[in-house]
Amino acid sequence: MRYLVMVQGSQADYDAMSGRASARGPAWSEEDLQAMFAFMGKIGEDLAASGELIDANGLAEPAQTLWVSSGPDGVPVITDDPYDETTLLPAGYWVLDCATPERVTEIAARITRCPGPEGLTGPPVVIRPILDSGAEAAGGGRRGTG
Repeated sequence: MRYLVMVQGSQADYDAMSGRASARGPAWSEEDLQAMFAFMGKIGEDLAASGELIDANGLAEPAQTLWVSSGPDGVPVITDDPYDETTLLPAGYWVLDCATPERVTEIAARITRCPGPEGLTGPPVVIRPILDSGAEAAGGGRRGTG
């Protein structure tokens, strides 16, 4: 099964990684950044070696995001930076091919252990199965909540 695994981040998180602390967390030092990059690089190497990695990338800060919607007259409306500084959005992703849901959960748990400055509370890692057919999109893979 293929999965989209996403780390989440806000504009405040990106600002902190640029050295500006906020109410959400401490400022990152150059050493913190290098530790994070080394950690993420090692995960990528391990997933490539296991054959589970299909693709992975970090994403630009939310301030560079464009939001495209349909206006009342059907003409596209393009808005830049429609998020407040605490809105969580995908900050990076991996597309993985894992044998079981347990395996992709194990990988996501490893990602949550990414180093950062002391006092940092990392945002969640989101796992979304990638559908292989329209039949799955119609509810074939839906799980109940109760």
